Amino acid sequence: MTITRRQVLLIGGIGAAGAAGALWLPRETLNAKSISRLPYSEMPRPFRTPLVQAPILRPTRVEIDPLDGAPANYYSVSEIAASASILPRLKTPILGYNGIFPGPTLSVDQGTKVVLRVRNKLPATHPLDGHALSTSTHLHGSASLPQYDGYASDITPPGFYKDYHYPNFQPARTLWYHDHGVHNTAQNAYSGLAGQYHLHDPLERALLPQGPFDVPLTITDAMFAVDGSLGYDDNDHSGLWGDVILVNGKPWPVMKVQKRVYRFRILNASISRSLRPTLSTGDPLVIVGTDGGLMPRSRSVANYRHAGAERYEILIDFRKYQTGQRIELRNFSNKNNVDYDFTSKIMAFDVVGDPVDTMDPTWNTIPTTLVGSEVMSLTAAQSTKTRHFRVKRNDLTNLWTIDDGSWQAVVESGFTKVAANPALDATEIWEFENSSGGWFHPIHIHLVDFQILGRNGRAPFPAEMGPKDVVYVGEGETVRLLMKFGPHRGKYMIHCHNLPHEDHDMMVQFSVGLAATDVDPNDPISAAPPVWDTQV
Repeated sequence: MTITRRQVLLIGGIGAAGAAGALWLPRETLNAKSISRLPYSEMPRPFRTPLVQAPILRPTRVEIDPLDGAPANYYSVSEIAASASILPRLKTPILGYNGIFPGPTLSVDQGTKVVLRVRNKLPATHPLDGHALSTSTHLHGSASLPQYDGYASDITPPGFYKDYHYPNFQPARTLWYHDHGVHNTAQNAYSGLAGQYHLHDPLERALLPQGPFDVPLTITDAMFAVDGSLGYDDNDHSGLWGDVILVNGKPWPVMKVQKRVYRFRILNASISRSLRPTLSTGDPLVIVGTDGGLMPRSRSVANYRHAGAERYEILIDFRKYQTGQRIELRNFSNKNNVDYDFTSKIMAFDVVGDPVDTMDPTWNTIPTTLVGSEVMSLTAAQSTKTRHFRVKRNDLTNLWTIDDGSWQAVVESGFTKVAANPALDATEIWEFENSSGGWFHPIHIHLVDFQILGRNGRAPFPAEMGPKDVVYVGEGETVRLLMKFGPHRGKYMIHCHNLPHEDHDMMVQFSVGLAATDVDPNDPISAAPPVWDTQV
């Protein structure tokens, strides 16, 4: 087989300067020893570090939301340049919400409105390539109004803040917030601007483990320059694949677990890498939730395909294991990744003999029937229109596109060009075809949850039979998605969540319930502009 090859230059990361060497990588999946330029003594090793959790963000106050006169919890985070302890001895400069990675976790109940103030206290430019460090915060999985959705060109410059209003009326789910700044999302998110956001409801609380047994796992990959800073190389905008797997910002950590059922909220926040998680024991992972919340029923799988930005909630039953036994969460990987010595490992669990609270009904319960939802109740017969999109790379312009659309074309149109214009409350089928070869594309549709109807004419994989907002479109695959558009009118984005693809330039927009001549009261750029921050 002839393999296309391209040169990859690993450069110094945030705070580093100059080139650190070169490596050739093929377009197909391969295995290589490493790509980081750290001395051997500074490279982290699997299972040497305890798992840590991001702190829970507490509200600063409860006040009336001026948008609708209802009470809301007010929160504040600041985007800050800081340093993290990732490596054995060297510090790694990052960009983080409140200066940490992952950022603090927000945990709220359904129906609790949130106003999140995001302060941009970053330097004027990114130390790596000098791009302006303006940001746009997207709460991924939220049905937010367009002006609070993290629209890519709705940017907040350093020295400004923006208040984002989140309604939280949706069913319980795992969301996450991350930067979405136009054409620089990949580097900003890779540098650390990401965190989890949990929405609870009574049904979910009754069915699944809570508190210390409800565990967020934010998985990323990274490469490091010789000084410990993050290396960044997106392989000619095709994707970045690091040789170090981080879970909650720590390399291949270890978690102590009791002999009971645990719930793990697994977010793949890698900017390009997809995962295929599996247990070293061969025991099943029980999928109970997808991007948009709980599935109609749980699904037991030996492994599953997990693209960037997807969230899967899984149950692992540790009751059967011996005290002192170690169980590894491993990664089989997928086609079109680049793998290294230890990217086949994610983290480990060490079973301890601590007492278990048997008064907690979830300690030994693996539910079969879960929760229905509006989107999973839709049928194809309700669709009034089918739209077809092709994701591809334009070899002439060296850009990634959806059909022939790009975000640059949206900008040049004065933000009027749309790839689709469904009516409010319309139900449609959208097809995404990936026939260009050599790549996979996690496609994210803002605002809505969707149901995956099929993949290449066959049923969806068991793990993805729940409400979704990201779909893995593998090489040679065509997927069919069913969705209802609402509850808001306005403009929203469709893009690839391989973030170098998004930045170069696989992103378009659609409008909901807008005619071409309508004045948009929820214009995503002008309706809620950023404010000069007197505290900076």
